[in-house]
Amino acid sequence: MFSSVSTERTGKSVFYQPHRFCVAPMMDWTDRHCRAFHRQLTRHALLFTEMVTAPAILHGDRQRLLGMSGEGEHPVALQLGGSDPAALAEAAAIGEGFGYDEINFNVGCPSDRVQEGRFGACLMAEPELVAQCVARMQARVKVPVTVKCRIGIDDQDSEGDLQRFIDVVAPAGCRTFIVHARKAWLQGLSPKQNREIPPLDYARVYRLKAARPELTIVINGGIATLEEAAAHLAHVDGVMLGRAAYQTPYILAEVDRRFFDPGAKVSTRREAIEGIYPYVERHLASGGRLNNIVRHVLGLYHGVPRARLFRRHLSENAPRSAAGLATLLEAVAIAEASNPQLAAAE
Repeated sequence: MFSSVSTERTGKSVFYQPHRFCVAPMMDWTDRHCRAFHRQLTRHALLFTEMVTAPAILHGDRQRLLGMSGEGEHPVALQLGGSDPAALAEAAAIGEGFGYDEINFNVGCPSDRVQEGRFGACLMAEPELVAQCVARMQARVKVPVTVKCRIGIDDQDSEGDLQRFIDVVAPAGCRTFIVHARKAWLQGLSPKQNREIPPLDYARVYRLKAARPELTIVINGGIATLEEAAAHLAHVDGVMLGRAAYQTPYILAEVDRRFFDPGAKVSTRREAIEGIYPYVERHLASGGRLNNIVRHVLGLYHGVPRARLFRRHLSENAPRSAAGLATLLEAVAIAEASNPQLAAAE
């Protein structure tokens, strides 16, 4: 999926591959409010929704589940969970109708709740079913259908197991695989433990790319800095950051210039906050709460003086029913008091 954009500085078109840098789908975190904020820091990184199950889309409140923060949210992918090819195909078509640039199939989440619904990582044991799901979705939509998976599950974690999974699924129409470089234990470990205890094996993902150069391979898992991301790009097509991008979001401000366009502008923290003021006002005017948005902003000043005061002010005041834009303005003033260097990008 290649795109063309005009840069602010030069007005020239820049062609880029959004999978080069992605912000991971994270349950309860990467909602539309989070994506509206992240888009103020990076224009080009590929953003993802939380995982949404196909049954929820077919039978639930689609506007609540799929509505975007605005046209400026692109490029953005919808991550789907499920195991019924027909339901997934219908959900993918609905998602495409909402304007998503990509449909991503979750075959990597190891939670008990997901397994009970026959979603997520347990499907790695059924590559033929995954292929059927991908084929049915790709037949219904024009946007790419991609897969996010692990390097293996339980005792099916050899290099040959991963290769066989890819060999079965790729011919169904999947040209992009986002691979979390840890296997998942489906029993005995919590989702948090599955992000920490199974050892990372980046080299296996590198070898997968070397063996299948025609596929787009994106690496995920344990990547904490842009320096680490750049090192991975010597071996694979793209990188995906999760918790590091969410908990220390200002690292996203350097993404466009470092990975997509050397002439891209780097926003200051204040500019990122000011960029969401109109969105905040619209959300409040529609009956929303300030805390729905600013809970995603708490880490913006991480690592600089007064960051703790910024977080405290928002944590204590944003949940109040009367909290409005003034509460956010006060937090910024607190964070930047006696810190004139924050007016410039770092």
